[in-house]
This record gives sequence, structure tokens and C-alpha cells, in this order.
Amino acid sequence: MTPHTRIYLIRHGQVAGFDEPRYNGQTDVALTDYGVEQYHHLKERLIDKNISACYTSDLSRCTTGAAIICQALGIEPAVHRELRELNIGVWEGLAWQEIKTTWPEGWQARMSDLVNYRVPQGENLLDVEARVMPVLTDIVERHKGEEVLVVAHGGVNRIVLLNAIGAPLAGMFNIEQNYGCLNIIDYYTDGRATVKLLNG
Repeated sequence: MTPHTRIYLIRHGQVAGFDEPRYNGQTDVALTDYGVEQYHHLKERLIDKNISACYTSDLSRCTTGAAIICQALGIEPAVHRELRELNIGVWEGLAWQEIKTTWPEGWQARMSDLVNYRVPQGENLLDVEARVMPVLTDIVERHKGEEVLVVAHGGVNRIVLLNAIGAPLAGMFNIEQNYGCLNIIDYYTDGRATVKLLNG
């Protein structure tokens, strides 16, 4: 059997304002009580796994959950700014409906070219891929044969998952990432990756 690194990739729990679609991006929004509860459920799901390390985005909706889970696992989370969500620039914190009304041309441009369109003062998907994937590759290399927890965001997770299955970034929204979901990816030393669980 080819040795592999297993990544338990989770999306942060439910956040304030969840009931209206919006781009939080790198705005540091708070978890709801249910969002915190979701992390406790994840803790129970992961407690019997042989997880040796944890890496998390530096935004509080991720670090709070990483602390909850890591305390139960007896490990310390390593915080990485590179694992932050896509910076959506001047749209940060705004509801989709507000964006459609205020920036109708920009909204349409982004929907038409999800990969390359960059919101003013923000990032596009290629920018996020360029900062996230080197960190993930380094984690996999550093922890060969181990099981590792990564706590990140919906957009970041989709990019990692698309990369694992060899799919283009344009398929971003063909993958669902619910609040508090768990994904499992096995990375093999021969370069292959297998998604074992998606949005679980």
C-alpha cells in the first residue's frame, strides 16, 4: 500500500448573517452559537482519529473551532494567514442583493468569469490558489504518512478539493461546502490524491 497523508479538511461553523447570502471574505465575522456547537460535533467525530497536527486560517471563525477540537486532541493549532478566505475587496461584508443593485456590471462580470475577475481591491480565484496550494503542499510533505486537520473556509476548501480531483477552478460552485462540514482527502507519495469524503 502506497503511504499517504490524510487531510481532514473542515469548513468553519455557521457565522452571524448566515441567513442572507453575502461575501464575508476576510472580514472577521463571529460564529453563531450553533456555529460553536458544530465544532463540538466535529470534535466528537474526530476524537478517535490519529490526528497529529492542525493548521487553521487566522480568522476567528476558524481559530475558535481549531482551539475546541485541538484541546480534545491534545495538539496545538498552527495559524496560517495564507488559509484565509478569498479577499472580495470592496464587496467585503455585503449581501449579494446589495452587490447586484450597487455593482450590477461587476456582479455580472464575476459570474461570467469566476476564475479571472478580480473585485476592486480584492483577489480572484487564481490569486487564492497561488497562496493556498503551496501551504497545503507543504503540510502534506511535512506530515507524510500522518493524519492532519485543516480548518478553513468555503472558497479555500473548494479550491483544495478541485485541485485534488484535477478539476478546473471554473467548477467552484459545483462543490457544496456547508458550515461545519468535513472533507477527507488522501495524498499519496506518487502524487495522486483521492477525495474520500465530500461535504460530510
